Amino acid sequence: MNKGFNKKARRFAGNSILYLLMVIVAVVMVIPFVWMVSTSFKEMGQVLIFPPEWIPSPFVWKNYSDAWTMANFSLFFRNSAIVTVLTTLGQLVTCSLAAFAFARLTFKGRDIIFLIYLATMMVPIQVTLIPLYLLMKEFGWINTFAGLIVPGIFSAYGTFMIKQFYLGIPKSLDESAIIDGCGYFRIYWQIILPLSKAALATQAVFCFMWQWNNLLWPLVMSNTDAVRTLTVGLQLFKGQYSVAWNLLMAGSVISVIPILILYVFLQKYFVEGIAVTGMKN
Repeated sequence: MNKGFNKKARRFAGNSILYLLMVIVAVVMVIPFVWMVSTSFKEMGQVLIFPPEWIPSPFVWKNYSDAWTMANFSLFFRNSAIVTVLTTLGQLVTCSLAAFAFARLTFKGRDIIFLIYLATMMVPIQVTLIPLYLLMKEFGWINTFAGLIVPGIFSAYGTFMIKQFYLGIPKSLDESAIIDGCGYFRIYWQIILPLSKAALATQAVFCFMWQWNNLLWPLVMSNTDAVRTLTVGLQLFKGQYSVAWNLLMAGSVISVIPILILYVFLQKYFVEGIAVTGMKN
């Protein structure tokens, strides 16, 4: 009786400590976001007050309209949407096709090619920045949407993640389809893809978040407002000697909204994809 009680007590204590740590971590992660939202409603003189005032007084709603008009947010928002959506769609196509080849087809050198492809994940983007820029220059893609989109439609991580998901789909489905006269592309299109919604949605969320928040590559590739994205546009609130923190935070809140909306709609697939990706029969 005592052993059972002690075991339950230890389990309760362990779970309580775990939940407490999770709450602390969650609070630490949420604080910067709360500060961003709070600062977006403050007057400039209230931003750097210490200790910080978490509830602005008064609420300056005008910061959002000022941020939208001063930085030409409508144009930057459109550019970010074009670059992010097309890059995400392109990445889903290339990653799903490559993953199908590596997971379902047998050809000479397949595993070696896959390992080399994965090895590219260990190369920082800063190392490839200059060669990639020179390549885009040769193509005439500097300050164009093509230069912003095309380099981002390939992802070793996305290929790996989707491949691991494909490995969990029984190969007997492929064999049955081949017997019925299906080719490889028809197997990919009509059998594998419909069963892979969770993995594709997860990759879509990852790619969308990365591209929407990407600053380095758009900053290097864009010279005019015609192709500048939101992340680059936010830099306009930073002067040589001062920063309009309240407008910058208002712009940042606006830029976060699409990611939150995407996650709300794809949360089911996102959680399912994280749970099953990497598992195979």
